[in-house]
Amino acid sequence: MLGTHNRLLAVALIAVMAVGSILMWLGIPFGWIYVVSQSQKSTQPSMGPYVLLLVAIPASMMVVGKLLGSLNRYYGRVTRTTPEVRVTLPWHRSMRGERDAGHPRTVLDVVMVVSVALAMIVFGVWFFLFAGSSLPGA
Repeated sequence: MLGTHNRLLAVALIAVMAVGSILMWLGIPFGWIYVVSQSQKSTQPSMGPYVLLLVAIPASMMVVGKLLGSLNRYYGRVTRTTPEVRVTLPWHRSMRGERDAGHPRTVLDVVMVVSVALAMIVFGVWFFLFAGSSLPGA
C-alpha cells in the first residue's frame, strides 16, 4: 500500500513524464527550428543550418528519452511496480503454443503513446487549418 507522500510523488512523476514526452515530440523540433531560423540573416541559408537540425533534433530527443526512462524507473521504485521483462526468443516459441502478452506495460509506455497521438492531432490541426498553401496561385 502506498502512502500519501508516495502517491503524490507518483502523480507528479506521471505529470513530468507527460510534459517531457510532449516536449520531446513538439518542443524540441519547434525549438531547434526557431533557434536556427533566428540565427540566419539571409533568406538563402547554406547547408550548415540544415545539418545542425538533422543532428541536434535527434540528439536532443535521445537525451530527453533517456531522462524519461530514468523517470520511469524512479516511478517504478516509488510505486514498487518495477516490471521484470522476460523476453522469449522467437526460435524458442512454439508455433501452436499459447501466446505471451509480451512485456508488461509501464506508465511511460502509456504516456508516450498518448503524447504521440496528441502530437499527431496538433500537427494535423496546424497543417489543415493554419499552414496555408505553398502552391503558387492557390
